[in-house]
Amino acid sequence: MALSGLDIYKLLPKTNCKECGFATCLAFAMQLAKKTVNLEKCPHVSADAKKALEASSQPPIKLITIGKQDNRLEIGNETVLFRHEEKFHHPAGIGIIIEDDLSDEEITKGLEKINELSFERVGQQISVNLIALKQKTDASRFAAVTSIITKKSSLALVLMAGDEAALRGALELTKDLRPLVYPLSSDRLDGFAKLAGEFKVPLVVPSCDDLEKLCSLTKNLNSKGVNDLVIEVQESSLSRAIWQLTQIRRLALKKQERALGYPSLISVKEKDPYLAVQHAATYITKYAGIVLINSRKPSEVLSILTLRQNIYTDPQKPLQIEPKLYPIGAVSKDSPLLITTNFSLTYYTVLGEVEASKVAAYILSVDTEGMSVLTAWAAEKFTPESIVKGMDKFGAKEAISNQRMIIPGYVAVMSGDLEEQSGWKIIVGPKEASGIPSFLKNL
Repeated sequence: MALSGLDIYKLLPKTNCKECGFATCLAFAMQLAKKTVNLEKCPHVSADAKKALEASSQPPIKLITIGKQDNRLEIGNETVLFRHEEKFHHPAGIGIIIEDDLSDEEITKGLEKINELSFERVGQQISVNLIALKQKTDASRFAAVTSIITKKSSLALVLMAGDEAALRGALELTKDLRPLVYPLSSDRLDGFAKLAGEFKVPLVVPSCDDLEKLCSLTKNLNSKGVNDLVIEVQESSLSRAIWQLTQIRRLALKKQERALGYPSLISVKEKDPYLAVQHAATYITKYAGIVLINSRKPSEVLSILTLRQNIYTDPQKPLQIEPKLYPIGAVSKDSPLLITTNFSLTYYTVLGEVEASKVAAYILSVDTEGMSVLTAWAAEKFTPESIVKGMDKFGAKEAISNQRMIIPGYVAVMSGDLEEQSGWKIIVGPKEASGIPSFLKNL
């Protein structure tokens, strides 16, 4: 049974040394009770207390690492069922499936396409995380394709093997890369578990409709020393998959069911590309740790990655950029000045339209705590005072001599006050960013 914050506090040294990063031992105990921190952060906890607190301090969903170094994927360690309660911490991994019965040339071309599935959106780089190699032939071919993948891509690897010989050969080649072992048959789980333990790599637990049997399966693997697990959920139907993903997450978080406290994985089998994207998006929302897909089309993958980026941002802290004066193109002292907020989506939308206009200009990003134009205006964060303050702070008056600024059309109401406070001529721009190119060209 989970201990309360006060129960945990009684077992801590009560020195308030702050070495754990919290002001008091009580504050640290409360976070331990919420499972948002690990006990290892306390350097003075006694051995007896550590033993007593070990189970309580473990996160409800274990953190699993796949891959090494910069391209490693960390999944799990989530603490809430609903995003608005706090946030989701470790974005779901997106993997592309490659089958080993393709020719070397087809595999190489496929890897080139996968490596290009990286995009910049609102100032962040979003990309796929995994390559999942699926065995369709014999052990030697599986190992050969594994070798090609490791040479052509640095992405983390999932080994979807059908027999122990194929898996061992692939693990020998990737033992330093920490791949995820994915048995294609539950009949061979014991052999795969033995290899996972030998090579110290995480293992996928085959899907099981009966959650009690699934608990017994994970406990059995734990007893054999295999503790880094990912639970597979089969896509027998969309509704069934969502139900199972949700129940596993709910039981781990709300009922403290340790046997289900692992991230989950699902492989999208839907053939229709539009439905496949919708299924993948649904699984990211509810609550897959890894989603494997067959598509390599940028348009399909980008939509999935965009959804994931949105789901795994902090709902209480919008994506925002650094407030400052940004020169776009070969600016001069006579270049126009556009005013906007520091909400990432707003800024990058304006940036894209300014670049499309081919007119060199400045963009002043005002600190609105990441709010969009109308939201910030309604919250009194985007005001004549905040704009003038931003102009002074970021040197707009020194950089621009024409003393003209363009404000969004939706906040035209502030133009009089802003002109009075700034001393600059205020030009009311278009309401929508799409109107910026023609507006600047005709300015």
